[in-house]
Amino acid sequence: MPANVSAARSPSDPASGRPPGSATASAILPTVPARIGRIPIRQLAPQQPENRWPATGYAGEVVPFEATVFREGHGLLRVELVLSDPDGVESTHPMTLIAPGTDRWRAEVRLDRTGRWPWRVRAASDDWASWLHTAEIKIAAGQDVELVFAGAVQLLEGHRGKIFGEARAAFADTHLTPAARLKLAHDPRLTAAIAAQPVESLVTESESLELRVERARAAVGAWYEFFPRSEGAKRAKDGTWISGTFRTASRRLPGVAAMGFDVVYLPPVHPIGRTFRKGPNNSTEAGPRDPGSPWAIGAAEGGHDALHPELGGWADFRYFLGVAARNGLEVAIDLALQCSPDHPWVTEHPEWFTRRPDGSIAYAENPPKKYQDIYPLNFDNDPEGIRAEVLRIVEFWIAKGIRIFRVDNPHTKPLAFWEWLLGVVNESHPDVVFLAEAFTRPPMLHSLAGAGFQQSYTYFTWRNTKPELEEFFQEIAGPSADYLHPNLFVNTPDILTEFLQFGGPPAYKIRAALAATASPSWGVYTGYELFEDVARPGSEENIDNEKYEYKSRDWARIAKAGTSLAPYLTRLNEIRAEHPALAQLRNLSVHWSDDESVLVYGKHLDGAFAPSGVSDSIIVVANVDPHSVRETIVHLDLTRFGLEPGDRFVVTELITGAEWDWSESNYVRLDAFAEPVHILSIRHAEPPARGEA
Repeated sequence: MPANVSAARSPSDPASGRPPGSATASAILPTVPARIGRIPIRQLAPQQPENRWPATGYAGEVVPFEATVFREGHGLLRVELVLSDPDGVESTHPMTLIAPGTDRWRAEVRLDRTGRWPWRVRAASDDWASWLHTAEIKIAAGQDVELVFAGAVQLLEGHRGKIFGEARAAFADTHLTPAARLKLAHDPRLTAAIAAQPVESLVTESESLELRVERARAAVGAWYEFFPRSEGAKRAKDGTWISGTFRTASRRLPGVAAMGFDVVYLPPVHPIGRTFRKGPNNSTEAGPRDPGSPWAIGAAEGGHDALHPELGGWADFRYFLGVAARNGLEVAIDLALQCSPDHPWVTEHPEWFTRRPDGSIAYAENPPKKYQDIYPLNFDNDPEGIRAEVLRIVEFWIAKGIRIFRVDNPHTKPLAFWEWLLGVVNESHPDVVFLAEAFTRPPMLHSLAGAGFQQSYTYFTWRNTKPELEEFFQEIAGPSADYLHPNLFVNTPDILTEFLQFGGPPAYKIRAALAATASPSWGVYTGYELFEDVARPGSEENIDNEKYEYKSRDWARIAKAGTSLAPYLTRLNEIRAEHPALAQLRNLSVHWSDDESVLVYGKHLDGAFAPSGVSDSIIVVANVDPHSVRETIVHLDLTRFGLEPGDRFVVTELITGAEWDWSESNYVRLDAFAEPVHILSIRHAEPPARGEA
């Protein structure tokens, strides 16, 4: 017999002795699994694809909760979000229809506490609103007037309170004109009473989902990367280099903080292997004093839980962390799960590596690139042993005061490993942040974010044209924002794009302005502010790459010469700090211009969510061709900024301080050789003082 089908006789069977439609018919009807409620509630958001892991947000984020809710016929609905905070305290928030005909409902809530937020959607037939809608039509047409009012009396039966009694009496009073009786339906007292005691039926609730809210740094911040060994490095009398240390590197921290950065990211600080050590420009021949790549981790001095002796000892590392903290900086270190041939793992755990047919250990390759100085781990060989060791290392550095890890090449390790590691670590240390250096295919990039990485590198560095950037910005602000928080690094030690190689200082301004305004998190690798744009022939890396040698920069002399982009980077970070709209991701909207190289986008934060109570709106107009002067007309959808079509308003250019009177369509001229990007703030009216109309 098929599952879920009753074995009782059909009510139409004469042998049952029951006529069709009898009271017991429902007990013997076939059944199927119930997958939808009386009122359909579908396509809840935020959630991850397949709802495999919870969606994520960050403290201070304005989260749009959405659902598709509809019903048969023409009855109106009442839809609300039921949200529980991490302490289990429940609150309800009315949801509104996004646009007629879409059946898509939304409620926006600013979440300021970290933790797990369970939520669900509650829908009901709004019987009062449905009655009122019908009544206004029928009474105006003189149709079924008394039946309409009788329906109102029936709906309000059982509702306690003086105003309900007055309403029932008035609706039943045939001595009053229909217009007078209908007017009472709009009495503010009755409206308020119904809001407190809804007149509804067919109450249906969706399944419960969970949103995990993490600390703000999980998605908001300005990162600055530098090699501590280069800061304070100097040449000895014999021409060889003497490494900088944590102490000398700490002198750079006030300058980084003065530019407005929040996070200092250090490449690996561990001992570096000597076997197959790389020389300058990734050559396979290293001199006796060449420092090698910090990503070739491990030597006789130790592995992932050791410091390179030339950088100093643990007291020096603690000193560096202390100086960073006093300057308002967090320190991120690199978690690179690989090692040099000299790492203790190679002799202690030879089973953790892949052997080639000749018995040798396979080194890392990304054809045509070869990394003879690096052995990758094989996570299918003794997976439990590798998991235990990596967890030990992460816990070791957390105990040393590290709360942010930039993870090297996570896409070359199993996704199931990251799901486990990040889940275990964040369960014990919910404030720890992991940034994925996930320059990889979209499914892996998105899955790493879904499995627990708080931030991700992206394809931003290779998105340069107007169409490419429009598509990219709409993607990162779209459904993927439920779990993927992009960190728009403008360059890295491995990435010096052609746009930067050949675009000159305008290209550096353009890319920094885009990164700093499009995403709540962005970053630069040191040297960007010096326009270091010469690549190693045939590669996308800087020539004389700092990965393989020391690079001394005289910051004081450079600042005095006025040849640095640092003042521009500083202003960008000031703008970010002054405008809370830029700390949001989902609020990015793409607008239009008549020029193929002028990109237009904006961000808006409603005054209800802004700390000042005043709406905050930013418009970015960028000439993405660093070799030209562009003149065009910019077209704005004003509704995306809380304005109405036809409104006029004042914008302030936040780089130069200029002000203009703007509307929906506006002329702009962007000289790439002067200021290639406008960052404009809309001057919104102050909210009325409390008690004013």
